[in-house]
Amino acid sequence: MNAPLLTTAGLRKSYGAVVLDGVDFALNPGEVHALVGENGAGKSTLAKILCGLVAPDGGSMTLRGAPYAPRSRREAGRSGVRMVMQELNLVANLTVAENICLERLPRRLGWVDYRRLHAVVRPLMDRVGLGEVAPGTPVRALGIGQQQLVEIAAGLAERCDLLILDEPTAALTHAEAELLFAQVARLKADGTAILYISHRMEELKRISDRITVLRDGRLIATRPAAEIGIDAIVRLMVGRDLGDLQVAQRRPRGPLALRAEGLVRGSAVRGATFEAYRGEILGVAGLMGSGRTETMRLIFGADRPDAGRVYLHGSDRPARIRSPRDAVHQGIALLTEDRKAQGLLLPLPIRVNTTLARLRDFLTAGWIRRGPERQAVDGFVRSLAIRCRDAEQPVNQLSGGNQQKVLMARWLHRDCDILIFDEPTRGIDVGAKFEIYALLDGLAAKGKAIVVVSSDLKELMALCDRIAVMSAGRVAATFDRGAWSQDAIMEAALSGYRGASTKAG
Repeated sequence: MNAPLLTTAGLRKSYGAVVLDGVDFALNPGEVHALVGENGAGKSTLAKILCGLVAPDGGSMTLRGAPYAPRSRREAGRSGVRMVMQELNLVANLTVAENICLERLPRRLGWVDYRRLHAVVRPLMDRVGLGEVAPGTPVRALGIGQQQLVEIAAGLAERCDLLILDEPTAALTHAEAELLFAQVARLKADGTAILYISHRMEELKRISDRITVLRDGRLIATRPAAEIGIDAIVRLMVGRDLGDLQVAQRRPRGPLALRAEGLVRGSAVRGATFEAYRGEILGVAGLMGSGRTETMRLIFGADRPDAGRVYLHGSDRPARIRSPRDAVHQGIALLTEDRKAQGLLLPLPIRVNTTLARLRDFLTAGWIRRGPERQAVDGFVRSLAIRCRDAEQPVNQLSGGNQQKVLMARWLHRDCDILIFDEPTRGIDVGAKFEIYALLDGLAAKGKAIVVVSSDLKELMALCDRIAVMSAGRVAATFDRGAWSQDAIMEAALSGYRGASTKAG
């Protein structure tokens, strides 16, 4: 057996609370090594230490048998260690091509040689599924899934000895994920070691050689992927059995809460029409670029529609929603798919992020009553099982899943009647997913109207009462529970790109 490419010994890190507690780990050349664990288990922190973004508090590392202690991401890159992060780190005002080759832009006479740059990045973009995107497109014009593909293309731009992929498929469609898996196989065959962090158990079993489980900052076990089942992995992660995802048969739906009629915005949304009722969970499926997120932003007032109307609470008069503030005042909440850029105030504490949408509850003569505010926030920390030191911990020190829970706490505190959740379990571990499913089910049982946008068809089919399928900016079909199948949903999702129309009950 070859000597390990990278090892860690007694690696420790703390942010007030212990995040890594004496981790001994080894990664071999030419292997895909999966790293799994609940949110807050220490996965991303370990990855950031390996690529120089975070300094450990203790322990040591070796790379190719020599001491390794990178002081920056660039220094790690020079050592052959590269990372594609779960939280995107793109420069929004630059183009796709510039982001992919940001540190090695080709120049001619002191200026960027864009013809050469585009020629370099085109093959990389084709490999990850961005073949239809122009290299000169500003990154800010792309959806979150396509931005993830830009990050992956940048990670593949140079050969490396160790590539760390942190939740790389969280925002990708099935076809895009398949392209990524093909690249992983190619890199593995070339001798590159892949550290693969994901909550998607099926893909881990499919592509991994070994699986390491972290729990509460400690390394619990390392097993060959072929010798351990998904149920056993989950038990090691959470320390308990979770059972199967089963959502009870729901009561009859309540009154009409929301009707979107003929919403249009540019080429992204082309006449989207659907309804959501109190007491139900409406799922919204569709391929990347189908207009799902753009439609939700129109309803929330984050973007202005070119045409169309939104009706609320059974009214025959269209609602006036010209900004998110208008939407919130009329009882609409949106949990954005991009919590980092559009949802959270990352440097500020959990307390501030939670009470932001309803701070007046704690104001007296213009002063915030800290005691009642902390009491309310502590209640959400407990009920949502947010892993943190306390409510004063900055949100940027939390794992992605716990950041998502903080964002959910904000809208639960606001107590809106219509809650739109865009990819609510993106980057969330399996245990936290069950907690979120139960939370959404409970909100529907209380008479809230829930809209869930998700790329995970199995999630929607298990969770929802109805599923609306978007294709090319329109709702191509709506299925009631019991009338759908995965094939029927995919057929509807593709119909707008085939010039076909699809009808369903």
